[in-house]
Amino acid sequence: MSSHSGVTPAAGRLGVLLPGMGAVATTFMAGVEAVRRGMSRPIGSVTQLGHIRLGKRTENRNPFIHEFVPLASLDQLVFGGWDPIPDNAYESAVNAGVLQRHEHIEPLADFLKAIRPMPAVFDKHYVKKLDGPNVKQGATKRELGEQLREDIRRFKQEHGCDRLVMVWCASTEIFMKPGDAHATLEKFEAAMDRNDDAIAPSMIYAWAALQEGVPFANGAPNLTVDIPAIQQLAKRQGLPIAGKDFKSGQTLMKTILAPGLKARMLGLNGWFSTNILGNRDGAVLDDPESFKTKEESKLGVIEHILQPAIHPELYGNVYHKVRIEYYPPRGDNKEGWDNLDIFGWLGYPMQIKVDFLCRDSILAAPIALDLALFMDLARRVGMSGIQEWLSFYFKSPMTAPGLYPEHDLFIQQMKLKNTLRHLMGEEQITHLGLDYYQE
Repeated sequence: MSSHSGVTPAAGRLGVLLPGMGAVATTFMAGVEAVRRGMSRPIGSVTQLGHIRLGKRTENRNPFIHEFVPLASLDQLVFGGWDPIPDNAYESAVNAGVLQRHEHIEPLADFLKAIRPMPAVFDKHYVKKLDGPNVKQGATKRELGEQLREDIRRFKQEHGCDRLVMVWCASTEIFMKPGDAHATLEKFEAAMDRNDDAIAPSMIYAWAALQEGVPFANGAPNLTVDIPAIQQLAKRQGLPIAGKDFKSGQTLMKTILAPGLKARMLGLNGWFSTNILGNRDGAVLDDPESFKTKEESKLGVIEHILQPAIHPELYGNVYHKVRIEYYPPRGDNKEGWDNLDIFGWLGYPMQIKVDFLCRDSILAAPIALDLALFMDLARRVGMSGIQEWLSFYFKSPMTAPGLYPEHDLFIQQMKLKNTLRHLMGEEQITHLGLDYYQE
């Protein structure tokens, strides 16, 4: 990792490629365009609204993050994507029902109608509850990957892009464990050639992106880039990868609340979480195999934050349950309900109830934006492989082998900002502050 001398400016156009043009992707694209046209503000985006403190508190240096590090501006972004459903971004946004049609879709109709999904690499084996006609045909999975590479090259040329990033905004695939086919790039490509079930569509996108010099961020809980083969490819190509699973609703609450309980050494007996949602994500998660992938992603969070091995008397016996119920009337407006049974001084029981009436795609869209911009930055400063400093945005952050993931939102934020300070040759901030009080 080099410091500020090696940061190349974000010149030219940045193509943002989105596998999956459903609720999240269309909310992201429409939102960026609404901000560009001065119709709205990028609320929830750290890259757009966040500040970063530099030096001592007394120096009063608090620039915007986007003024401190050379990020692409919103005006430089161009969007494209793939989806098995052939609807353009306008039709998809209307269908998703996230944005108010007359306030945020119709005024952008010309922009959204021009974004049509390229035929997707898609297979019902991996996402049982979805189907669509806009799908690539090929004899082997490698052939499908080569078709994606062609799409990427064509998109870059047709839209005059200088650089590209890919952010997975598509569905949750069935639960998969890493196997021999994922062990090396050679084995992975041989498995593509023989159409091995171990090679999921999302992996084909990641492979194609990295082969074309495009950083890849994984917004779903799929295995995708959490395998040695793809990590080897990322290193070989000198490209950043990040994942997995956008930390948007209920898990965001967990990573805010759990650090607070632990900071005060309050005990926890149980944490029950249930969700109702009715969008395409909910339909996909109605399949038990896809739900298993999501459940694994959601369950790890509390354990990593609370460290039961270090605090057995407080967290050694937590009963943690996660449920997601598909409930069509709710659409994208998910309700995440949490019940925490906690205990305090002398073991006296208490409870916390959280009822988060959230909007899934409204929370996820700015994450997709920040990841696109930060992944592009990482590429320009020569950071390759796993980008753990972007853990802030993920439910299951990737780490180097042998490292446990850091789930505490506030540690994640510190890691993110200190990485930016480091890149620009600024001092790390420790919050020690004793020097203000020493004579």
